[in-house]
This record gives sequence, C-alpha cells and structure tokens, in this order.
Amino acid sequence: MKVIVVGAGVVGTTHAWHAVERGHEVVHIEREAEARGASLRNFGQIWVSGRAAGEELDTALRARELWEAIGARVPGLGFRAIGSLTPVRNELELAVAEAAVARPDAAARGYELLTADEARAVNPALRGTFEAALRCERDAAVEPRLAQLALREALLATGKYTFLPNREVRDVVGENAVRDDHGDVHTGDAVVLCTGAALSGLVREVAGEIPVRRVRLQMMQTEPLGERLTTSVADADSFRYYPAYASPALDALNERQAQDPTAAAHKMQLLMVQRLDGGLTIGDTHEYEHPFAFDTLEDPYEHLTRVVESFLGRPLPKIRRRWAGVYAQCVDTSRVVHRQRVRDGVWLVTGPGGRGMTCSPAIAETTANELGW
Repeated sequence: MKVIVVGAGVVGTTHAWHAVERGHEVVHIEREAEARGASLRNFGQIWVSGRAAGEELDTALRARELWEAIGARVPGLGFRAIGSLTPVRNELELAVAEAAVARPDAAARGYELLTADEARAVNPALRGTFEAALRCERDAAVEPRLAQLALREALLATGKYTFLPNREVRDVVGENAVRDDHGDVHTGDAVVLCTGAALSGLVREVAGEIPVRRVRLQMMQTEPLGERLTTSVADADSFRYYPAYASPALDALNERQAQDPTAAAHKMQLLMVQRLDGGLTIGDTHEYEHPFAFDTLEDPYEHLTRVVESFLGRPLPKIRRRWAGVYAQCVDTSRVVHRQRVRDGVWLVTGPGGRGMTCSPAIAETTANELGW
C-alpha cells in the first residue's frame, strides 16, 4: 500500500509514522522546507491532566503511551515523563484541586494533591508562596522544535518514506491522487490531508466550510534557568480553561475570585515547560475573533512573568524569544479532531486545537485503523 500524506506538522508526521509502521510506503509532501506552524509553536506538553472524560481523555492516555514507546526508539524527540504541578494559593483554588482528586478517573490521570512542602520536594525550583499543588503524574513532554525532525530522520532510515518539501498541494485529482504546484501528480492507495490551520484554498475546495476555527496564541521562551524544573507547571487559571476541572468548586471560584484583568482579556492560563537546554517555554493567550492581530502585545507577557516569578520565588532569566502561533480547533471543542472523507480515498484530518502535540499519535492511529491500513 502507498499512502500520500500532505502536511509535515505533528499530525501529518504521526500519520506517516503509523503508515510506515504498518509496512506501507509513504510519500510526505510539505509546502515549506519543513513545518513551521503550530507543531513547533507549542509547549511540547503531553497534557493528560485537564482533558475531558471520555473520548478526549482516552485519546490523550493512548497518545501518552504511544509517545513514550516512540520516544524510546527515537531519543531525538526528547520524551520526558516529568508530570505536572498546578500550585494553588487559597481555599477556592484548593477546593477545585480537591474536586479533581475526587474524580472517578483521578487515578487514570495520576492526580495527587500535595502540600506545599511535598510539591517543593518534587520540584525544588518552586520556592515561591502557595498553599498546595495538584500533581498529574501522567503528563509528559517532548521537544516541539525537534520532534518532527527526529521522527522524519527515523522514517527516512526505513527506506519506505519519501519527503517532498517546498511543494504545495493545489488539487485533488480523481481518486487517491493530488497535484502539487510543480505540476507533479502523486498517486497512492490513500491520501491524508493534514493541513493544520490552513483552512482555505485546497481545504475549502475539497471540503467546503468545515466546523473548524483558527485560534491565535502568544508564547515566549527564556534563557536557561540555571537549575532543573523537574515538572511542567500550570496555574489555577488552567482550571478555568480545561474541562476536567468543571465542578461546583470551579463555579464558586469563577463567581468569587475574579481573574486578573489581563488574563481575562486575553483568555490566559499559565503553562510552563523547561526545554532540554534549560530555557523555559511559557504561555499562553487565546484569541478567537478574526481578523487576528499581526503584532504581539506586552501586557500578557508581563502578566505571565509575574505569575512565574511568584512560583519560582526569583526573577525570570532573560527572554530569548517571543512568538505568536495559530492552530485549528473544532468549533465543538468536545470533538478531538475533524476527520472527513472528502473524496474517494482522500481524507482530511484537522482541528485538534491545543491537543495536537498531546494527541497526534493516537489521532493518527485511529485514522489508520478506520482506513484499514
């Protein structure tokens, strides 16, 4: 069997991975020299903790297993089973954490409520002031700027994989074939379009208007911290953002504790992961209304800096880089991904939202199973 995969972000690359793993030949087409979208502009978190019960959590847990197995074979991914801590500062935030630990699926998520001293024993870099912390043992991390490159190198070594960069697919030609902007036609037994946040052009032509929207975010990365951050870190604003934390305790938090005005204006939460070089990736904001701004704003970065420094009990290292990114998210956010047959033998897979890095191996596995690879 020959599979044509369009798009070399993490969703496309994991589709290529599953196809090759099942013994098939893959031609992988990317419009740029390498993917430069949301697959690189994220935390690299394998984020199980906040996922909604049901399909979303099941997908994230399966993906967590797959990332660990792939990481053992492809060390360049930088897979680390580091878990996460969400420090809480007062009784309202603590009540949300306690409700999370009382969930029937808390054990599957690896939830544990720690005292402040226990949290500092797990992550000694957290020297700031907080009352307790929610731990999620199942959370993990990879290196987002390296993952696709490492996977591609492993795929190339199989002899079953061809990578065609700097080619934009313009047309779906009949069944199981696409034409690129060089005029070349690529025919296989199946075509999977993993176009990320590129929802116009080819996608609109073959699928029409789909129930997927674009979301913009801002993030930043520091110089090396100079010490190890042993877990990823979130703040209590993540309780407001992730569906797993829905509870009467969260309702009380939302009613009685106003979110910081900057955080509320930009729909923010803190997520923070340490890179292999010691720098910290920190974010993020969420912007849903089009047209998106073309510049980055300083207020969100200043807010994130204040929150991080309050947890670390020390100044942040110098900011090395700031960036904005755009990802595709299903309008019905309870859906893990939009998967649609757009022609005979041609499938569109997009819209995982902020779950792309977390869930992509399991999303691709599901595609492979449904297509009978």
